[in-house]
Amino acid sequence: MTGSDDPTIRDLHRRLNDVGHQIDQQEVADGSFGPDTTRALLAFQAERGLDEHGIIDETTHAALVEAGHQLGDRHLYLHAPMFRGDDVADLQLRLGSLGFDAGRIDGIFGPDTTGAVAEFQRNVGLAPDGIAGQSTVSSLRRLLSRSAGSQPVAQVRELDRLRQSRPDLIDQRIAIGQFGGAAALTSALTRLLRARGAHVLQLDQPKEELQAATANGFEAGIYLGFRIENESYCRTDYFATSGFHSEGGLRLAHHCANAIDLALRVPLLEPKNETQPTVCTGRRLPILRQTRMPAVLCTLAPPSAVVLTTAELAHGLAGAIADWLADPAGDPVTSKNS
Repeated sequence: MTGSDDPTIRDLHRRLNDVGHQIDQQEVADGSFGPDTTRALLAFQAERGLDEHGIIDETTHAALVEAGHQLGDRHLYLHAPMFRGDDVADLQLRLGSLGFDAGRIDGIFGPDTTGAVAEFQRNVGLAPDGIAGQSTVSSLRRLLSRSAGSQPVAQVRELDRLRQSRPDLIDQRIAIGQFGGAAALTSALTRLLRARGAHVLQLDQPKEELQAATANGFEAGIYLGFRIENESYCRTDYFATSGFHSEGGLRLAHHCANAIDLALRVPLLEPKNETQPTVCTGRRLPILRQTRMPAVLCTLAPPSAVVLTTAELAHGLAGAIADWLADPAGDPVTSKNS
């Protein structure tokens, strides 16, 4: 894609440069989407925990816009639609590090963040209006050095909730989603979980945001999503951003990764087939960011292996969920990448 008169490419160049991904000046002058623009875009997607495809899709464009917001550049308050951006995530992380629970560090200014801002304001003698303006931001910056590096309170409270949760599948509310090609697997897994007493909602909307909203409305305690790709290895992703990760998602992702590895080594495949271990990674994909419960997105590959092992994968993943529920706050398996 080239063309010096294309404002979309010029906007892309400007935004990538603004967030530290410099592009070859000749491509900037030409207004071209050349190799260096692709390189910078891939680097940005990797840095943000997005799918690395070098395409400006809706998710990547939104992430570029959000990355341009710095804390203090604008007043933040509860608004429809909700404010989103790196400034919101920075605010949430600062509040959480000081012991004010702004909820997950997801960069979305919602009711939890509003409440945490108001509570902080009351504690420092400011009007508790829930608006993060210059006075509130200045107070945060003055106090933050006292607790630098501390774990956000939302992460600590998530672990506490996990320790108090029901340790089996009976009456658990679970959302199982798929994004094309995994319907047989999700149906098999749903049947197994329902047979063990869980309430399961199957989702197959193609948009991650819709699946997240539906899972939230269902008040699911777990979300497990699936997609099948032509890759050389599988991965299990959980929500993580700078300074924060989902404690439940991290642990559930490791359990799922182990189950996937075991299933893909069954005798249905070539006896000496050596598969790469499933990779566990913290990412900011919309389905992980916008769900309010421990969530894992499983990317399975290659398609031929998934078809051959559908039953084994379903049984293994049902067992992985049950094992995680038995000790949801236990130490995650450390043999996986995270």
